[in-house]
Amino acid sequence: MKGRALFLYNDKAGRGNFSRKAAAISDVLREGGYEVVPQTIEFGRNPFDGNETVDIVVAAGGDGTMNYVINNMKAKGLDIPLGVIPAGTANDFARALGMRRGALAAARQIASGEVKSVDCGRVNGLYYVNVFSFGLFTTTSQHTPDGIKHRIGRLAYLFEGIKELKEMRTIPLEVTTDERTFKVEALIALVFNGETAGSLPLAPGASISDGLLDCILICKSDVLLLGINVIRHMIGGYPSSIVYLRSRHIRITSTLGDIATDVDGQRGVDFPLDVECLPGGLKVVAPAKE
Repeated sequence: MKGRALFLYNDKAGRGNFSRKAAAISDVLREGGYEVVPQTIEFGRNPFDGNETVDIVVAAGGDGTMNYVINNMKAKGLDIPLGVIPAGTANDFARALGMRRGALAAARQIASGEVKSVDCGRVNGLYYVNVFSFGLFTTTSQHTPDGIKHRIGRLAYLFEGIKELKEMRTIPLEVTTDERTFKVEALIALVFNGETAGSLPLAPGASISDGLLDCILICKSDVLLLGINVIRHMIGGYPSSIVYLRSRHIRITSTLGDIATDVDGQRGVDFPLDVECLPGGLKVVAPAKE
């Protein structure tokens, strides 16, 4: 017996019917040698209450679910290896770990996987696994109804994002990294631990094991040029309207108030912002090396 596995699943993740797969996933984990404790996530309650001594936690959901699990785990001072089953809309963190898309296939990877440490981000005391952001489009996932996400998947973010174009404005920022301080007017700001957001490779070359955050600041341009410059950036170009930097610590302030932020698709924190990479700050159950 490998130990006890707390299996947490968000039955509203993905297309809203994940609970049907929970029994099959539990069976896979048992076949892999774990005693399984299945539990539906109740947001607003710490899932680790009474489960402090489990050997691993397996969470099924999207990046928002992983964010919730990790912050509740850290709040109790625990450092339990996390197994990720992609069951959300984008599943960017699961992709960074090399997890397969199918829930049962990912469960088999966890059952035969190995524990390793990866980086995680933290902003104003709140942990995150993939990306912290603010500005245009970055709160789109918060505003997109679950029902639409369940029906059309990632396209729901596109349709909701189009609505935000009419509110396009730049945000005056002062940014301090490990190496320099500068001012910029940014339309969008993203601070990545991972590489993708909504499956888009916006931080090419980023790694969850390099001890650094990848920050992208997109400055104002017309809509067409904005799209062109983002594509140029993703394929390795250096458009002048995009500032791309890497740092372990980043402090961001603004003269504006009431700036909405987003952490892994969930409501974020208030300015001023102290963002940091925690090298090896999260234990995960990753696919075994072949």
